[in-house]
Amino acid sequence: MDTTRTPWCELPTAFAPCEFRVKWADGGWEINEARRLRRAVFCDEQHVFEHDDLDAIDARAQPLVALSCVGGMPEQVVGTVRIHAAEEGDGVWWGSRLAVQARYRKFGRLGATLIRLAVTSAHARGCNVFLAHVQQQNRALFESLHWRALRDESLHGRAHVLMQADLAHYPPCHDPLTGFVTSSARAAA
Repeated sequence: MDTTRTPWCELPTAFAPCEFRVKWADGGWEINEARRLRRAVFCDEQHVFEHDDLDAIDARAQPLVALSCVGGMPEQVVGTVRIHAAEEGDGVWWGSRLAVQARYRKFGRLGATLIRLAVTSAHARGCNVFLAHVQQQNRALFESLHWRALRDESLHGRAHVLMQADLAHYPPCHDPLTGFVTSSARAAA
């Protein structure tokens, strides 16, 4: 057997995609993979839920995804969040279940870009108040993105903060299916 042959792929083993597309999920595979990622983060990693994190909100929520791209083509779902209107026509929207695959948490500001599309796309659909229950350890991230804390709360036995986005920093995005592209440059720690 000839062991001097070149490997079939010259990509480094620590390969990271060069770009990510953050958009509204519009395909079955994107929604299924977003739910798989949520289970991995909220059930397996954080143990917030025992078997699944699906709830009644999922029936009316719009999932958003961060897709790793290779050659401009989507490869896998590496981040997700969901948004929904609280009541029809009252202008209050919520974001929840923000999750990014552990391997990609330092790449491309994926969490921040998911938050940005969540708020800007809701803003384009009549949102005048955007709220989220944020895990306490993520408060500083949201504050750096122009959110303010309204009150401390406990959800699912964990410290959370009810936070509100400053919509002046989130101009409406009318094309959430196209969404945003971010590069794979490592984010500052």
